Amino acid sequence: MPIDDSPPLRKSVNLGKLKKGAALRLVLLPLCLGLIFFLPAGTFRYWQAWIYMAVLFLPMLGFVTHFLKKDPELLERRLRTKEKEQSQKRIMRLSLPVFAAAYLLPGFDRRLGWSTVPPLLSVIADLIILAGYGLFVLVMRENRYASRVIDIEEGQKVITTGPYAVVRHPMYLSGLIIYSLSPIALGSFWAMLPAALMVIIYVARIRGEEEVLTEKLPGYRDYLKRVKYRLVPGVW
Repeated sequence: MPIDDSPPLRKSVNLGKLKKGAALRLVLLPLCLGLIFFLPAGTFRYWQAWIYMAVLFLPMLGFVTHFLKKDPELLERRLRTKEKEQSQKRIMRLSLPVFAAAYLLPGFDRRLGWSTVPPLLSVIADLIILAGYGLFVLVMRENRYASRVIDIEEGQKVITTGPYAVVRHPMYLSGLIIYSLSPIALGSFWAMLPAALMVIIYVARIRGEEEVLTEKLPGYRDYLKRVKYRLVPGVW
């Protein structure tokens, strides 16, 4: 959700707790993804998974380290996971099996040889995913209120600068780039089937978020008139 380019906020953040939470995620997420990839594959000789994990977690390490020092409040928002809106809770519950299928299938595909994805195509997918992560960082620099959950905070204002001048939800565009190309990066065409369902999940989430923002964020209704496209310029 867009905001104005205001000076850093002075909200109190428990840095010790924040560091522990960030460190825990940086340890557990690679371990969990490793289990999801390598157990179904039945081998560690799965180079697509190793490269994919490096593409995800090396930039993440830099992101977390940077914002722990420069803007811990923003990092604290990104670590929130508890949705307040009931409709969004339902959408997130529905998205779990989609995520699970999209990430589990590539390992089984690797073991059973269902797909033959050219190595160069997997590398290109990794590069585009890295670009998607770059968009994510750009959104973070533009929008200090970019929380993982839908929430409106005191003093939040709508603007139209940076990527928000092009689409209303550049954060979701970043996520869609990353998740939709993950199966190819992991060497599986079959996993594209559940990954394609992420488009439906994102559309539902965006529609629900815009209802909340229109109701609770002053000026958002006018922003909808100025910026036509929600997710993809020229499409929707």
